[in-house]
Amino acid sequence: MPGRSPRLCQTRGVQKEPAPTEPGVGPALPTGVAAPGDPRDASTAVNLTDLAAGWALAAPASVALVDVTGPRRELTWAELDARVDAVAAGLTSSGLLAGHRLALLGRNSAAFVVAYLAALRAGVVAVPLNPQSTPAELAVLLADSGARVLFADPALAGAAAAVAGVTISPLGEDLLDALARPGAPVGSPRDAETLAVLLYTAGTSGQPKAAMLSHRALLGHVEHVAGLGLLTETTTVLASLPLFHVFGLNAVLGSWLRSGARLVVLDGYAEDFCAVLRREQVTFLPLAPPTLHRMLADPGLDDSVATLQTVISGAAPLPESLAAEFTARTGLRVDQGYGLTEAAPGVSITFGSAAGGQGYVGQVLPGVEVRIGDGSEPTEPEEIFVRGDNLFSGYWPDGAGGPDGDGWFRTGDIGYLEAGGLHLVDRARELVIVHGFNVYPAEVEQVVLQLPSVEAVAVVGRPDVRSGEQVVAFVVAAAEADPVGLRHQVEEHCAERLARFKRPAVVSVVPELPRGATGKVRKGVLRAMVEEAVR
Repeated sequence: MPGRSPRLCQTRGVQKEPAPTEPGVGPALPTGVAAPGDPRDASTAVNLTDLAAGWALAAPASVALVDVTGPRRELTWAELDARVDAVAAGLTSSGLLAGHRLALLGRNSAAFVVAYLAALRAGVVAVPLNPQSTPAELAVLLADSGARVLFADPALAGAAAAVAGVTISPLGEDLLDALARPGAPVGSPRDAETLAVLLYTAGTSGQPKAAMLSHRALLGHVEHVAGLGLLTETTTVLASLPLFHVFGLNAVLGSWLRSGARLVVLDGYAEDFCAVLRREQVTFLPLAPPTLHRMLADPGLDDSVATLQTVISGAAPLPESLAAEFTARTGLRVDQGYGLTEAAPGVSITFGSAAGGQGYVGQVLPGVEVRIGDGSEPTEPEEIFVRGDNLFSGYWPDGAGGPDGDGWFRTGDIGYLEAGGLHLVDRARELVIVHGFNVYPAEVEQVVLQLPSVEAVAVVGRPDVRSGEQVVAFVVAAAEADPVGLRHQVEEHCAERLARFKRPAVVSVVPELPRGATGKVRKGVLRAMVEEAVR
């Protein structure tokens, strides 16, 4: 009921706990909030939502956000900031304190944006989750993060209904209306090192781990990008990338807040994608490579790009042939960026630089440092290390695996520097990137090995024009198993336990796996087999 706030922290069998003490978690919220300054000078901002408050003062009547996921809806900067303030006040009055975790499970929408910003303003840690996650995966992530509350899209809430000890509310405008406390005071933690977001990225062990992103890291990235002039107050940017992914969450949302641009919110590649570009006069289009492929197949493409000025690809490697085809069709150059969740996410970008050939991922962003190996031979391919204010604080909950004592973080990727530009030779060899999302083979292998009919399994990736890569599983049948039906068993088993993008697109039953002298599977041989089959 509007005006009444739900009791968010009354969980099944769980008593309200005292003020938390985890890393990045502070005591109850302070009473004073610094006045926002000029948003064009973000040097005084310590909370990402300070930028929204600044635009509410500088350009209150300008349209900040347009939601086209349903009936078209606009919010000015003044309306958006007031909405964020009211919902943030509702979160705190409902028992969420600074440092408590609020999980968000939803598709792109104005409600998602407001809920995310309200959490940050209230000092609550946002935990965006992948809507494709299975109930079992959600249970693990919610338990690991210690989230007290889950805001879930009504169509997705059923997937998390069985998770004990978590209060689930339907994410939408009705929930925000019920939470809103217009005019109530809101205190935002005034320390940029305060934990803002937990973003999950599976580790090489197959276990989920969350990158701890502080407000300093979020603001660091948007400040690094701001100097390039990619977005301004006159830019209209499309937010169709998933907002639970770091590219959509901070490269898009964060940069929008910093620039004062007009944000058009769309959920993925909708049927009217090209019509939205034309109707909303989009000028800036961030996307992942599979979107380029879908646009090229869309009969509405040619009539939709008249206002487009900038196209930036990220989240997965961009095939040169795909970019060239798009440019030939539209006359628009496709730039690309290189980054990672732990860098919130930007490291380099090709914008403003000449084409550098295959593997070239652009000039290193201002404010970011890159070192190749130990730094002695930067032109020779070695592991890429990065340093900057945009780096995370380590992995939840204890900060393990973060930057070293000198601030350097090892990415696991291989590359080299030439004339100030970064060339990416290879992503971490084990990693498979499907539709821009990381799939770690170890996680898939662990699931497949749960089948008693499987003796051994090895997972690699193969190129795919639609998704970037596909997951390929090589499976060895157990001694007494029937290899004929094994492929179907594996597919059914994975469908129940893995998100769609993690499931093997190909299951190949083989008599044995190639192994080295120590017994380790030689995945290079398997990748070569896959590449030969593709050719």
